[in-house]
Amino acid sequence: MCFSEPVSFIAGGVLVAGGAFAAYKAWKINKRYLPVAMMPIFAGIQQLMEGHVWMGLNHVDPTMTWWGAMGFILFSWLMWPTWIPFSIYFLEPPDSKRKKPLMLFALAGLTFGLVLYVPHIINPDWVNVQINNKSIAYEGTMFLDYFVSREITYAIYLFLIITPPLISTYKHLRLFGLTLIAVVTTVILFLSYAYISFFCLLAGLGTLHLIYIIVRNKCSRECPKIFS
Repeated sequence: MCFSEPVSFIAGGVLVAGGAFAAYKAWKINKRYLPVAMMPIFAGIQQLMEGHVWMGLNHVDPTMTWWGAMGFILFSWLMWPTWIPFSIYFLEPPDSKRKKPLMLFALAGLTFGLVLYVPHIINPDWVNVQINNKSIAYEGTMFLDYFVSREITYAIYLFLIITPPLISTYKHLRLFGLTLIAVVTTVILFLSYAYISFFCLLAGLGTLHLIYIIVRNKCSRECPKIFS
């Protein structure tokens, strides 16, 4: 989390526990929910990774800082643009016309994420983590910087993770998409000095809405035959 090592671990623990409960309920209610239920767990693990980044920075341990940062951006750059559209694809009704474009979004997210993440493994010095205004800022070189501006890279990324929930059959998934838009707007307007960290924190907390969707079986309203 953006503020301190203890808060990162607490936030991570809460999200992992909430996600585990959601996964349990998904198993009981309808297994179509399982990929969505995993998102709070992944968000929690990502916060735990940032806790290790704080540990590395606080103890001046560059190795721990690098490994923690690589774990954090694994979710930021690779997992989210792949898993968000895939989980919504998995939740869609079998005859939904939205399934094909959602799978295309997942494949595009996987390709885009690999392009963003793998070069950091090959070039460890591209990872540059700093404390800025008591928050962690992830800066450094990205492979696409050699071809397009960073703003275009971010625009593609946001398009890949926000569009899938907005085109979902289910009302509450579309509301989750609006939550992501609100998070992006907040980060741009007020928290740009550590935008990656704050975006992942707020979006991670936004996955609590997904727990509510599963526990209350909200998708049953649109597709009662599937979620009865």
